Amino acid sequence: MALITKSIKGTLDVLPAESHKRQFVEHTCLEIAENFGFREIRTPVFEHTELFQRGVGDTTDVVQKEMYTFNDKGDRSITLRPEGTAGVVRSYLEHGLYNEPMPQKMCYLTSCYRYEKPQAGRLREFHQFGIECLGAASPAADAEVIGVAQNIFDFLGVQNIQLEINSIGCPTCRKEYHKALKAYFDSHTGELCATCNDRLSRNPMRILDCKSPVCSEIAKDAPKVTEFLCDDCKTHFASVQKYLKAMGIDFKVNPTIVRGLDYYSKTVFEFVSTDIGSQGTVCGGGRYDGLVEEVGGPKTAALGFGMGIERLMLLMENQGLAFPSPAQCELYIASMGENALEKAAAIAHALRKEGMHTEFDVVGRSVKAQMKYANKIGAKFTVVLGDSELESGIVKLKNMNSGEETELRLDTFESDVLNITISESLKEFEDMDFSALLGDFNQ
Repeated sequence: MALITKSIKGTLDVLPAESHKRQFVEHTCLEIAENFGFREIRTPVFEHTELFQRGVGDTTDVVQKEMYTFNDKGDRSITLRPEGTAGVVRSYLEHGLYNEPMPQKMCYLTSCYRYEKPQAGRLREFHQFGIECLGAASPAADAEVIGVAQNIFDFLGVQNIQLEINSIGCPTCRKEYHKALKAYFDSHTGELCATCNDRLSRNPMRILDCKSPVCSEIAKDAPKVTEFLCDDCKTHFASVQKYLKAMGIDFKVNPTIVRGLDYYSKTVFEFVSTDIGSQGTVCGGGRYDGLVEEVGGPKTAALGFGMGIERLMLLMENQGLAFPSPAQCELYIASMGENALEKAAAIAHALRKEGMHTEFDVVGRSVKAQMKYANKIGAKFTVVLGDSELESGIVKLKNMNSGEETELRLDTFESDVLNITISESLKEFEDMDFSALLGDFNQ
């Protein structure tokens, strides 16, 4: 059989056998963010193109090379979101959330789209967990946002991940830094790529983020932004470090971090690992105090981060970290004949309404084949229904682990089997070893 088409390059199917792992990671992110006061927001997958041109910055690789942009049937320029922050800020302004008590704390799980070369940890459709905190200028907010990411990594048991921080200053001190960068790169115009030569006059900081090996090598000796910080930015950055130390979060100051989007100011940070190859940044973020104003709102201090779900899961798998097992079938009802199948359907429906994972035959297998299937899906208990069981009103519930059989009456089957499976689940819970799942979280 020939397929009409295959998946688009740079996209990924999450199959049923693996989806429980992603759900575990996503639920962990949302629950930890909720402990910090962040509530979920959901924004459209596409926005007007100018939102990203103004917000993300027209000198960035994202806007210049990577966005999926098209004209809709109304001849409006539309772009699939390349990142989450700009859409959240647009929603914050459009719905007047600046009139609500500050800070506004929002989090999201979202798909993003960038036309990049696919490789391990980098896809064209990828997924991010992100948080945004609007209306908080204090450096304590910077440390709190970083703390959300650190808590997620700690809970999941992630090792060998380094927090690197920097300050890229405010517009005032960046003017002097831009002059110094331009003076430095002016002597290398013959070596820089065409894109970086264009950036030289518009935004020389973007050259520091260029992926070209030649440009990256030249940028190594460029002036460092930390040498040009104004007194306010120096004080802010020092306070961020003070709060991180008070929270027990280890970090390294890396003056080369500038992040790839133009909206950042003051604090920027990355969580980096060497366990996933060249795509080592698992989480990145920082302040964007000018973005709300740039998009058309009032001057608002703001900050946040984006965490790559695919990269985080790749890191966990490479480190051999444990994921919870997928939900297991608690009861499989095998049946013989139409009357037994009708009764099996009724019992299964009633138990499912009570929250029990119950299965019965819907493909017409023999009883022998049904029991093989029950084994294959890991059913904890099975019961066989036939004409004799319907006549006697008695069935045998079999524990598939121990082989023990218990006679139950059909007229009280639902309540009795619920009690038995609940008791079994409590016993399993008491015997469970959580250390492999939680890592060093409780140490």
